[in-house]
Amino acid sequence: MSVTAEPITGTFVADRAHSTFRFTVKHMKVSSFSATFDDVTARVVAGPDGIQLEGSVKIESISIRTPKEFRDHVVHSDDFFDANNHPEMTFRSSDVALNPDGTATVRGELTIKGITKSFVATGTYEPPVEDPWGTTRAAVELTASVDRRDWGLDWQMPMPKGGNVVSWDVTITTHVEFLKEG
Repeated sequence: MSVTAEPITGTFVADRAHSTFRFTVKHMKVSSFSATFDDVTARVVAGPDGIQLEGSVKIESISIRTPKEFRDHVVHSDDFFDANNHPEMTFRSSDVALNPDGTATVRGELTIKGITKSFVATGTYEPPVEDPWGTTRAAVELTASVDRRDWGLDWQMPMPKGGNVVSWDVTITTHVEFLKEG
């Protein structure tokens, strides 16, 4: 594992109240549809051997403002997340670069529906600061674009004059505010 800069040390965990995990897809060719997950965990361990980032999302915690039947189809059907058989989505880094200029690149493996694929996210990094209560905080905001078919999210319906109801490309955005342990 290589690290461009090591601006943090120790173990940090996600402040769940101040962190978000969102995905966005093009819907009906005219708008963007986004959903978030409420039950997200993340942990960073930074030491002499580099930085390791891992996290998980409970599929059941998806927040979709639509009828229950649609939500249940997305959560439970094999067309989408199949939460009965795969209740979590997980990520584990293989390389984390937190650069002095505030940019970040995280490479690793993303597992959805039991399928693990390489994944690269880029974005920004905020180095540790002490808050008014003596807690050390840091943050990353990362974005990646993936093809959902790579993880078996294959449902699709054609539009009458071409194109698809839901795009294959999905933008994943996460903002994680971390709290230092200890």
